[in-house]
Amino acid sequence: MKKIEWLFEGFLWNSRLIVLVAVMASLAVSFAIFFIATVDVWFMLVHLLDYADLPEGDRAILHDQTIKHVVQVIDGYLLATVLLIFSLGIYELFISRIDQADEASASRILSVRNLDDLKNRLAKVILMILVVKFFEHAISMKFESPLDMLSFAGGISLIGLALYLTHAAEKHGHSVLPPRREE
Repeated sequence: MKKIEWLFEGFLWNSRLIVLVAVMASLAVSFAIFFIATVDVWFMLVHLLDYADLPEGDRAILHDQTIKHVVQVIDGYLLATVLLIFSLGIYELFISRIDQADEASASRILSVRNLDDLKNRLAKVILMILVVKFFEHAISMKFESPLDMLSFAGGISLIGLALYLTHAAEKHGHSVLPPRREE
């Protein structure tokens, strides 16, 4: 009976390795989005080479399109970053600590200690994505009534409140990282 228990517990423990599928898939999608955003930046810069030679009306249109495009690129990079943080975080939580992340000279920003730490890091980046999306919609928003302006002001207020609460929680130690347990 002890042998069966030992084999079953070994199977249970090793079943955590299925997380490698999510790690690799998230990492692949992250790289793909980084690539897409970088290609978009390249083509945006190529289109801007003739900016000074355009007539003023065309230049204004290109200016507005460029601002929207920059916001979309930032959104893409933020999404790629979320996927990168997620893949590194679940690897550290379920498989093994990443030795290079523990080195004194390495940045600790991607080092994840527990599930709450991963959740807090992802929430901050997702909040930034939402801010960028709001900004993207605000650029093309048409104010046709006072209610439109009031809705816009309410959205800005809610974003400010979310950022304030995030900062306040961090300041009061709600997202302070606990010390790592030694193995």
